[in-house]
Amino acid sequence: MHLVYPAVLAALLFCTGLYGVLARRNAILVLMSVELMLNAVNLNLVAFDVWLSRAARDTLHSGQALTLFTIAIAAAEIGIGLAIVLAVHRNRGTADIDRLRDTAEGPGTGGPDGDGQDDDGPDGDRPDDDGPQGAPVPADEKAEATA
Repeated sequence: MHLVYPAVLAALLFCTGLYGVLARRNAILVLMSVELMLNAVNLNLVAFDVWLSRAARDTLHSGQALTLFTIAIAAAEIGIGLAIVLAVHRNRGTADIDRLRDTAEGPGTGGPDGDGQDDDGPDGDRPDDDGPQGAPVPADEKAEATA
């Protein structure tokens, strides 16, 4: 068998996983896409190991050994990743990546410096909170506008 076949298959798997990481918004689907990418790497490692072992009789099969380490690391990554996703889902009620923000940031934490005060403009009112006549927009209308 030629080296081209597993290499093309690995490239297709990797591109599919890359598309899944970039396009998906669900954290579990992103983790599955990362697994596809790791499996593409494993396929390349084994294919090149078999290809190189035909050239040399005394080989250590280092590609297959690296594949075993990659599988172990991928299993640990999925275990920890799923634990984090489940903890975030229990706290926030969603696994949607777009809706999640920094876990330290809460509704009353204030600005980015964490001093508990909002970083407002000089008049104490945020410029994007103003309605068409300068009146503050209610929170429920703002939520509908962003949804």
